Amino acid sequence: MVWMRSFSWSLPVTPYLIILCLVTCATVCQTPAVADGPTDNKGEQVRPVPPPGIALPDADKDALTVGQEPLQTKLDELQKPHNDKKIAAFRKAHIADVAVLSGAVKDAITYGEFHNPNDIASAKGLLQLGIERSDQLLAGKAPWATETGLVVRGYQSKIDGSYQPYGLVIPANYNFNGTDKVRLDIWCHGRGETLSEVSFLGQRRTQVGPISPPNTIVLHLYGRYCNANKLAGEIDCLEALAAVQSQYRIDEDRIVMRGFSMGGAAAWQFAVHYTDLFAAAAPGAGFSETPDFLKVFQKETLNPTPYEQTLWHMYDCPDWCANLAQLPVVAYSGENDIQKQAADIMETALAKEKIQLIHLIGPKTGHSYHPDSAAEIERRLASIVARGRNRIPKQIEFVTYSLRYNHMHWVQIDGLGKHWEQARISADLHYLTPDVTINEPQIVINPKNVTDFTLAMEPGWFPYGSRQRVTVLVRGKIFELRGASDFSFNAKFHLTPEGWKHGARPIAPDTLRKQPGLQGPIDDAFLDSFMFVKGTGKTANDKVGKWVDAESARAVDHWRKQFRGQARVKNDTDIKDEDIAAHNLVLWGDPSSNAILAKIADKLPIKWDAKQITVGTKTYAADKHVPLLIYPNPLNPKKYVVLNSGFTFRDYDYLNNARQVPKLPDWAVIDLDTPPNPRTPGKVAAADFFNEEWQLPKP
Repeated sequence: MVWMRSFSWSLPVTPYLIILCLVTCATVCQTPAVADGPTDNKGEQVRPVPPPGIALPDADKDALTVGQEPLQTKLDELQKPHNDKKIAAFRKAHIADVAVLSGAVKDAITYGEFHNPNDIASAKGLLQLGIERSDQLLAGKAPWATETGLVVRGYQSKIDGSYQPYGLVIPANYNFNGTDKVRLDIWCHGRGETLSEVSFLGQRRTQVGPISPPNTIVLHLYGRYCNANKLAGEIDCLEALAAVQSQYRIDEDRIVMRGFSMGGAAAWQFAVHYTDLFAAAAPGAGFSETPDFLKVFQKETLNPTPYEQTLWHMYDCPDWCANLAQLPVVAYSGENDIQKQAADIMETALAKEKIQLIHLIGPKTGHSYHPDSAAEIERRLASIVARGRNRIPKQIEFVTYSLRYNHMHWVQIDGLGKHWEQARISADLHYLTPDVTINEPQIVINPKNVTDFTLAMEPGWFPYGSRQRVTVLVRGKIFELRGASDFSFNAKFHLTPEGWKHGARPIAPDTLRKQPGLQGPIDDAFLDSFMFVKGTGKTANDKVGKWVDAESARAVDHWRKQFRGQARVKNDTDIKDEDIAAHNLVLWGDPSSNAILAKIADKLPIKWDAKQITVGTKTYAADKHVPLLIYPNPLNPKKYVVLNSGFTFRDYDYLNNARQVPKLPDWAVIDLDTPPNPRTPGKVAAADFFNEEWQLPKP
């Protein structure tokens, strides 16, 4: 029996689905949601995440260390330039599939991340597989790229250049020489504080996992460890998906987002932020927002600052639920699972948007799938996928709070009136009423808190063709347009004091505006390629210097611990033009110690000299304060510059994934009289957002 909010029914279950459900329940329950309760609510008593590994027996350590050496030698050979362009391209296309194996073992040895004896066995197996693959690749072959079943692969991330792993389940009937495209289901895993790369790859080599629909490739995301696929974990999905699409024939209209527990939380946020990427979403038993979940699940008393509350908008899915008008969703919870709260709160929010959530509830079930519910989820998803994604919905209801998420099918938002307040566009394709113009196509757009937007339909997809005149109404103002000869359509609009106008906003070359990918907050710099730049000079005072040294070292260390990569680090004296062109630069130091910061200090909205930090009309003594900020780099306004900050959530927030959200806005001033702690880098004396022109708001 499957329970749903308004009714229930029973269904015959095929043998395939019975097997699927048994595998699903067994696998999901391996990584239940856990928390230490009140102990994890004490900021002064924070346990380490990831936890320390077990002591590695000398014999195993020696075997792994020695086994790593020939693999590294072969990798070095594979990475050398090759005169034959075809061979060079072939190696480049597949080297990540070897590098992730070597890197997983090397990091586990280096950082002591063997958490159980199975990890040791997995590491030995990964080294053996790495040797096999490197020999094959040196011989110009990559047979794993045409294997069915369980396959582990990797990609090189643009963020930090690291090689990141993912797992695949390739159906036995996949025809590598065929032309038909196949469905892809993306699976986000549950919380696992001991889920190192070795552990993840070991699982993906031996376990089918919770789902395996017929005729479907399943992509298992590592998600850069244990962050609910937020921030760099979010980009992991996009990069892993791109890697799979480059290697397999994926039907882009039949991609399904799925996950359970922490992975269910990830599925919710992908569904509301990247709605038009998927044909369906099936979140199971995760959290869907921060404040209510922490109160219910963690029993935590919250005292957020105003800017922290504002930043909750980034990942609080109820705020974005109108977007699900464009995406079929099948949610699941166990009747007795405390994490049922997530779907309940989404159900309430969706009801306000006149959307009835399909919320399957496993009767008398805790934190796992009920077999009947699992079968019903598969039945519904199969029906949805048979139809596929609707590329040109007739009606669009699009909500965003940030230009980081600015796209919904044929509507793109290019400018906001104010970030972190709800921006919304209602868009409709239909015909005018007879009393206006008989039988003439009409596109009706109603924007709110939007200053710039684009309507864009790819060649062949404009429903009115090329000859038909189309009336576009923006808040009632009429624009008469036509599609192009290839049945595409592209039209930009911007708001002026006189009202809406057709065309892109004219912007002077030196004018700054928040735009997609350049809108903050500080954490946004770490969703793209970044580089830490250490000052080699002496800071103006020792207190600032000691803080900078400690926080910059911490940023490197915790990037590896929480996002599983090695941050690029260079001295200020070694920065080249190509670095400025390619990366967001994170500058550590003050104008006395960091040469790059000295070059741009007078071009930043917050002023900093040896005596004081000036923020508008307020000043702070420079001998005990440090400014943090994000801003378009004056040396390359297409990239960010960040002062003295890594990602802004800290050790306390690692204990519950709902806490792992940005904690600081676009800028902050830190009082160094209060030492850094597991929650903050010091006392936050002031913090706020820049306005849409990247300036301090007027008092």
